[in-house]
Amino acid sequence: MSTLTFRDATEDDVALILEFIRKLADYEHRLDEVIATEDELRKWIFDKKQAEVIFALEDGKEIGFALFFLSFSTYISNVNLHLEDLFIDPEYRGRGYGKALLKKLAKIVVDRGYGRFEWTCLAWNKPSIDFYLSLGAKQKDWNVFHLTGDELRDLAND
Repeated sequence: MSTLTFRDATEDDVALILEFIRKLADYEHRLDEVIATEDELRKWIFDKKQAEVIFALEDGKEIGFALFFLSFSTYISNVNLHLEDLFIDPEYRGRGYGKALLKKLAKIVVDRGYGRFEWTCLAWNKPSIDFYLSLGAKQKDWNVFHLTGDELRDLAND
C-alpha cells in the first residue's frame, strides 16, 4: 500500500516547483503563458517569503504540489490563505491525494488562525469545480480581473 506524505519546499526545490507550474499550465492549455524562472521563484518564495509551497509525496516521490500565499480580507479583518496552484500528476489522480492536500492546507488555515481559505478555478474546469463543491466549498459570485504587461504599465504610467 502506498503512503502519502507532505513536505515543505526548500530553496533546493526551485527547479521542481517550476516543473510542477509548467505541468499545471500544460493541463490548463496555458503553457505558452508561463514566463516564470527559477531565479524569480527563488526570489519571491524564498528570499522575500511571499509564498509557500508544499509537496505531496507518494512513497517519497513528489507527485503534486500546492503553492499558496496570504491575502487580507477587510470584511473579516483577518488574513486568508489563497491557494494559487494545486496539481497532482495525472497518473496519481483518483487516489484521494488532491483532497488530502486540500485538507493539509485547511489544517494550516485553522492552526495559524487565518480567517478564510480561498482559491480560483477556471470556468471550464468542471471536474475541479464539482470536486471543490463536493468538499463543501462555496462558489463566490464575483469575477476575477488582472492586469499584466503593457496594460499594467500603461495604467501605472498614465
